[in-house]
Amino acid sequence: MALVICLDYFSTIEVTVEPALTAVPALAAIVSRRVWYPILTGALAEVAAFGLAAYNHVLGESVHSATVFAVALVTAISWVSATLRVRQEQALADAQLVAEIARRVLLRSVPDRVGSVRAGVHYAAAAAHARIGGDLYEVVNTRHGVRAVVGDVRGKGLGAVETAAAVLGAFREAAHQEPALDRVAGWLAVSLDRALHEHEHPGVEEEFVTLVLIGVAPDGTAEIVNCGHPAPLLLRADGAVQVLELAETVPPLGVLDPAEVAPPVHRVPFRPGDRVLLFTDGVIEARDRAGRFYPLAERLPGCAVAGAPVEVLHRLHADVVRHVGRPLGDDAAMLLLQYEPLLGGPPQQVPHQGGRLAHH
Repeated sequence: MALVICLDYFSTIEVTVEPALTAVPALAAIVSRRVWYPILTGALAEVAAFGLAAYNHVLGESVHSATVFAVALVTAISWVSATLRVRQEQALADAQLVAEIARRVLLRSVPDRVGSVRAGVHYAAAAAHARIGGDLYEVVNTRHGVRAVVGDVRGKGLGAVETAAAVLGAFREAAHQEPALDRVAGWLAVSLDRALHEHEHPGVEEEFVTLVLIGVAPDGTAEIVNCGHPAPLLLRADGAVQVLELAETVPPLGVLDPAEVAPPVHRVPFRPGDRVLLFTDGVIEARDRAGRFYPLAERLPGCAVAGAPVEVLHRLHADVVRHVGRPLGDDAAMLLLQYEPLLGGPPQQVPHQGGRLAHH
């Protein structure tokens, strides 16, 4: 508005720039979240329009009348636009709050210490405003040792979230009840099959879940079961990286009949300081602009030079984003477990506020 007034005042040609004042309320609707701001600037623009018309002696000219009408019309449109935008922003904020609550219920936070391991998790949903997708993770401390799962549900949207919820609910129960890790996978297969067929929908025959299960005993013996999921990476304390590929592979859950799910168990001895990274394909399938996949096995040692597991994962995620050069196009979940046995035996569980359990 000041620019228009100055241009008109100092202009030496017989041309008025008064019509340019119509841009003032339009810009006000863009730069401010206050719905009254376009009305205020529109009123000031009308005052300025009358001042410029009086100065230029064009109060009775059609250009002045058109400017006054245009400013009033643009002010009304700007007020409506600002009001709708504020409502949409509030609705989006409410949706994000609901998504965050759902994420905390479904994908619970992982404590820094779980039994004989230190743990860290990082999750990024692919949807622009979503906080939850089809990737899943969980870590629990059981009488059989620490057990964890990382999985990826085929597809996205609400259906993928519902499937992930069914798998996680089954894991949280089976991890405590089943002494054998392959039996845990069988339990998940049965629960997944029941969840997929409770509500029949087109394409249910093509639904499946890839996942990897890991159990870490207090003595450092680790068991791994892989059902069609990317192989975990073992980072030794000396910096050596080992891909935990299984000699025999099995398809994802949901492909075979649940009675046929009998995955082999791979055993690996852990030493204090060893870390194992479980992740979804959103990490290793992240491509840069030249189409090159992210070299996770090569970049992991550099990102894991120091710090707690969660700090390592933050550095690793930032490195993936730098490699891609843009937001990730797929959900990406990473879970890092570091074997650090407690001195003096296993932790005791005591109740605290809220009826939950704390480790001491």
